[in-house]
Parts: sequence; structure tokens; C-alpha cells
Amino acid sequence: MKALILAAGEGKRLRPLTINTPKPLLMVAGKPLLAHSIEVLQSAGVNEITILVGYQGNRIKERMGDGSKMGVDIDYLEQRERLGTAHAINQARSLMTGAFLVMAGDVVVDPETVANVIDLHNTTGAEVITAARVEDPHGFGVMEVNDGRLITILEKPEVPPSNLINASIYLLTPRVFEAIARTTPSERNEYEITDTLNIMAADGDVRVYEMEKEWIDIGRPWDLLRANKLLLDRQTGMVEGDVEGGAHLMGDVVVEAGARVRSGAYIEGPVYISRDCDVGPNCFIRPYTCLGPSCRVGHAVELKNVLVMGETNIPHHNYVGDSVIGRRCNLGSGTKVANLRFDDRNVRVLTDGGFIDTGRRKLGAIMGDDVKTGINAMIEPGTVIHNGAIIGAGARARGTIGPGTIVY
Repeated sequence: MKALILAAGEGKRLRPLTINTPKPLLMVAGKPLLAHSIEVLQSAGVNEITILVGYQGNRIKERMGDGSKMGVDIDYLEQRERLGTAHAINQARSLMTGAFLVMAGDVVVDPETVANVIDLHNTTGAEVITAARVEDPHGFGVMEVNDGRLITILEKPEVPPSNLINASIYLLTPRVFEAIARTTPSERNEYEITDTLNIMAADGDVRVYEMEKEWIDIGRPWDLLRANKLLLDRQTGMVEGDVEGGAHLMGDVVVEAGARVRSGAYIEGPVYISRDCDVGPNCFIRPYTCLGPSCRVGHAVELKNVLVMGETNIPHHNYVGDSVIGRRCNLGSGTKVANLRFDDRNVRVLTDGGFIDTGRRKLGAIMGDDVKTGINAMIEPGTVIHNGAIIGAGARARGTIGPGTIVY
């Protein structure tokens, strides 16, 4: 069986993290999101994979290559105009002559889910779409299902018919291309996969697989922290780098080759330390922290549930909690990132559309690439700092800091 991974989008809601990096290449648990998707497919026996690229597509091609290093065969298609998910799937019309899987490059799913979807198709012969049960289905494509069969999908209905939402993993047959040809553009001039699936459900049997394991759709930067936690909980500790005497590694800690953990470092897994990192001496790295390649974490630093993309220095007397940090950042001595409101309410983040509730009681900073802070800088919970900004010595940052801005 073949698979199509949709990886053409810009990831605008993930900015500033996606200004320089396409969303599928954002790192969680030591690997790009796209690599985790490929591993899930491979574990289900799917080794022929087509990746649909668009935004910064050449970077995805360079990073993933032909798949030989991962034991799969990867080829690429390009979506020059991004006109919806149905339009994206239709780009593979000439390649997908039999049943094939479709999944987004920004969805984190358990390997068992993909295997069960394939089994359901093999048993019934029908197309299969996945569903996830949520507390509040408003804002999603909501399914009406009868006896495991799709009746209809309603996009963001005022009165949802259920709490089952479209989880964006599909097992389709070439019948989908006939339905796409009959799909008309939506109000936003896109060819919506929900409209295509409704056509298919009216014509024949479309099965719904309700996922039993946790599923994460990466829509906002803080979703990366959820995904990182989920994936790190699956890892087994492995030390290939240099760990000095006097360093303490507790639980499942990965230290890649070329990394160095100095004496006095205390690390509580699950933690992932990528190649060429330099950690310690005398620092405290708490669970669910992931350091990308070539990071420096120095003396008297405490990190807790932090995702660092790479080449970033957090060198001395810093505290960072529940944060996503971009590439090539440098935190001055004494910089602190707060992650909890005094009123103990959920942290809100300021976006172009106003404040939104992250649903998280603890959230520190979302920091883009090439950000610098001075000594004793203070960053409040839920602060978004765009690329190239500078937070000066002793300055207090809150809300959203624009690209290249200097805060005194």
C-alpha cells in the first residue's frame, strides 16, 4: 500500500516558528514531525510514500531525501496553488491506482491507529476515515455516523450532531478522484475534503474508525509541547554521547552521539539531547525537555518541558519552563521565563485575532529564531517573541513582540 503525506501548507498559525522552517520540519522528540509520520507508516508496513510539498518544499526534499536512510521509498509532488485538501489529494491522481493512505504532515498519531485503519479497509473493502472524540466539537468538521458508517460531515456547525471530529487520516481508493471532480469550490474558493467525503458517503460505503489512542493536530505552537510529551513517553533511553562522571541521568534519557553532558548535570527523563549539544556543568533538566542539535545549556540553568529547535544558547543562571524556543537564540545570564499566572487561570496568547485561550495552565514563551535577551531579562507567561527581537537587560517582555523589535 502507498501513502500520501500532505506537507504543502505554510503553517501561519505556528508563526514565528514557521517563518524560516516549514511546519513538517519542526522538531519534536528529537526528529522533524515528518520523520515521526514516516516512522508510523513504516511500522504499519507502508514503505512507498509520496510527500506533497509547497511552502519551502526544497527544504523538505533536502532534509528527507529519497527515504533510503529511513528504510522507505520517498518521492515528491508539488502543489503550486494551495486550494484545499481535496485539491491537494487530487495532485496524486496519476500515482494512486489502488488503495492508499492519506495523512497530514503535522498530525501525531499512534502507530496502532494506522494499522487498525488498514485492517478495517481490508475487512470491509470500504474507504476509511478517522474520527476523534472531543469535549467541544465546535470549530471542527463534525461527523454524523450510523453503525460505523459516515452519514455526513458538517464543517463547524452551530449545533454539532456528535462530538466526533474529522482526524484527517484517510484510507482512500481511486473512487475519491471521481468525487473530487464533482466537488465545487467553497466560500473561501477551496476544494474541501469534507465536501468530497460527503459525496462519497452519499454514493456508497465510507467507514469511520474512532481512534482509541491520543491524537494531536499541530495547529498552534503550544501543540508542539503536547506532541513532544506524547512522543517522549514512547522513547527508550540511549546514551551514545559523552557523559562525564558526576552527571546523573534518571529515567529514559537519550544522548545522541557527539553530545556532551558535563559533571553535576542532573537530568530527569524522558529527555532528548541531540547531537553536538553541550550540557552542564551543574544544571537541572526536567522531564519532557528536548534539545535540538548544537544547543548549549550551562551552569545553574533549569529547564522544564522545553522544546529547543537547535543552535541555541541557554548558558547560565536561566529558568525556562513550558516553552518553545527557536534556532540560534541566546539568553543572557539571569534571563527567566515565567510559565504560570498569579491567578492560576489558563495562559492566554495575543494573536492577530486577539487573545486566545491556550487551554494550558502553564505556558512560558514562544520564541522565534535569532532572538537575544540581556542579563536579567524577564519574560511573562504566554509571550510570543518574533524572529530577531532583542529583550534588553532587565527588560520585561509580555504579549507579542514583533520581528526585529528591541525591548528596553
